[in-house]
Amino acid sequence: MARESETDDGVAAVERPIHATRGLVEMLLERASEAEPSSVNIVLDTTPAADFEANLDVDPSTPVLSHVYFPMAGRAVNDVFGIDLGTPAGRGRARFLSHPQGPAELTRRDDLAGVVLLAVPPWEDCLAFDRRGRRLPLTVVDAEPPVESLPE
Repeated sequence: MARESETDDGVAAVERPIHATRGLVEMLLERASEAEPSSVNIVLDTTPAADFEANLDVDPSTPVLSHVYFPMAGRAVNDVFGIDLGTPAGRGRARFLSHPQGPAELTRRDDLAGVVLLAVPPWEDCLAFDRRGRRLPLTVVDAEPPVESLPE
C-alpha cells in the first residue's frame, strides 16, 4: 500500500513501502554491530517478488532488497580511478549505512542512493529513507531469494 507525502516543492509524492528479506536485514545489523565503532556502507540489490518461491502478497514486480555487493570488490580500481567494479552496471540502487554514534537520520556526509537502509545502536532494526532523507515504510519479509549460480 502506498501513502502520500508532500515533497519540498509542495507537490504530493507517493511513497511505496520498501521490502527487504529478514535474512538480509539480520546480516546487515550483525555487520554493523561487528564494525562498531566504525561505520558500514554497503551497496544493496533487489530481487523481483515474482522470483521468490514464497507468496509475498505483493505485486510480482515489487523489488525486494535481498542481497549485497561487498565494498571490497574492485576496491583498488575504485580508489585510484573512482570506478566501482564491485557493483554491476545498473544495479545497486540501494545502500545500507550504519551510524554508530547516531543520528537515526541521513546526513550530508552519507553516500546516498534511491533507497537507504540505516541502522543505529543497539542494532535491532533498520530505518528506510529516500535520497532526500524522507522516512519510508519498511516491510521485512520472511522469504529466501532464489539461489543464483554463475554460468559454467
